[in-house]
Amino acid sequence: MFDFLIQGFGVALTPLNLGLAFLGALLGTLFGALPGIGPINGIAILMPLAYTLGLPAESSLILLAGIYTGSEYGGRMSSILLNVPGDAGAVMTTLDGHPLAKKGLAGPALGLSAVSSFIGATVAILGLTLFAPLLAIVAVKFGPAEFFALMIFAFASMSAMMGKDPLKTLIGAVLGVLISTVGVDSGTGVLRFTFDMPELYDGIDFVVMIIGLFAVSEILLMLEHAFRHDQDGEMAPIGRVMVKMSEVLYCKWAILRSSVIGFVIGVLPGTGASVASAVAYTTEKRISDHDNSFGTGNMRGLAAPEAANNASAAGSFVPMLTLGIPGSGTTAILLGALMLYNINPGPMMFREQPMVVGGLIASLYIGNVMLLLLNLPLAGVFARVLQVPRWLLVPSVAILAFVGVYQLHSDLMAIYLMLVIGVFGYLLRKFGFSLAPVVLGFVLGGLMEENLRRALSISGGDLAILWQSGLSIGLWIAAAAVAFIPLFAGRLKARFLPGRTA
Repeated sequence: MFDFLIQGFGVALTPLNLGLAFLGALLGTLFGALPGIGPINGIAILMPLAYTLGLPAESSLILLAGIYTGSEYGGRMSSILLNVPGDAGAVMTTLDGHPLAKKGLAGPALGLSAVSSFIGATVAILGLTLFAPLLAIVAVKFGPAEFFALMIFAFASMSAMMGKDPLKTLIGAVLGVLISTVGVDSGTGVLRFTFDMPELYDGIDFVVMIIGLFAVSEILLMLEHAFRHDQDGEMAPIGRVMVKMSEVLYCKWAILRSSVIGFVIGVLPGTGASVASAVAYTTEKRISDHDNSFGTGNMRGLAAPEAANNASAAGSFVPMLTLGIPGSGTTAILLGALMLYNINPGPMMFREQPMVVGGLIASLYIGNVMLLLLNLPLAGVFARVLQVPRWLLVPSVAILAFVGVYQLHSDLMAIYLMLVIGVFGYLLRKFGFSLAPVVLGFVLGGLMEENLRRALSISGGDLAILWQSGLSIGLWIAAAAVAFIPLFAGRLKARFLPGRTA
């Protein structure tokens, strides 16, 4: 395990990869600070640029992972200073972060959130280092039937993404699977959903899909917001940023508890930072809120969600690297980025691509230190990004999106398709659909079909192969449990725990 990590540091410490790790941390912090951009849009915009520049797979992944982790740091700024979450994972940060800013403690709040984020990410990266290779050893036993059962488990795990409306989650996943079937069927040569357009014979490109679904739809939402709201919120003064040791020690147990909670939730496919931060905040409120000060500017109420959402971001790499299942919507895009390099994340990746995996894990350690060193002294500089007017922000994002797609394809048809998908994503968001299930359905749909066909080819068409091994049976049971237990959880609580709330 340590030899594996040393090999990874040999990859991550090259001048190119060090520079990319720093660039990813810097851009990620900026993307996270801007409300509405976040890690998904940042990665979606820069992924085609990294690919067309001819970067090696490990270098490209180090850059994109730096943007992901940096966005979790940056999302706290608008939450604390403007009471506007930078992304979904920073929603809980507003509850105590902005009240602290209104008390004149914006600087200490930014400093404490940076330290909490650093500790949470460090705990999770250590967990990734220790447990991911062990899971990979077990995952080597996977065959096509086990992979198909694993994909079913991944789809079942989506019920945790939007627990309040599982029907919309299911519809989004089905739409993603349908989009993944566009093109020539590799098994039979039949044209599927191409409408006699030769440009669709190869299917819908992942980059076009992601940039249209997230970046273009976000541009449309920004324009709508600009028409409805002429002015943004007033930013609180920052003051001193360096956090005192006494303030960190006051929150030490909250940070450690939330780091563990965030890592565990991040490992579960389909959850993400928003779930981790909410669970960590409510848990800490029950343990530490003796004077009912949570929500009015409690330091522990700020530290808990910040540690949890950064731990969740690092933890979500575990299922992506070991099982090929995205732990969050952002890692679903990273999964597609690896596929651009013809790398299939999953059980064999630790054996077949040790340079990529080792370099990624080592870069997370390096990038985490860079982010702490960037965010403590330069929090005031990053906060100025929040004052960028929308008339400048919207066209800048649009230009990056168009340039990224055109550089990759050099085809106007890809631009038109991106715009159509962008309008489609905008309508989905307006009707309350989450885009994460659509992405997961698009990414996992092709893998599920491919492994199902392989398994049936081995068995001569006998469906019994899908549940013959003990591993596949366990995955089917786990999928059933994940899918159906939440549906009956409320009834069971009402039946056996009357008077208790979730």
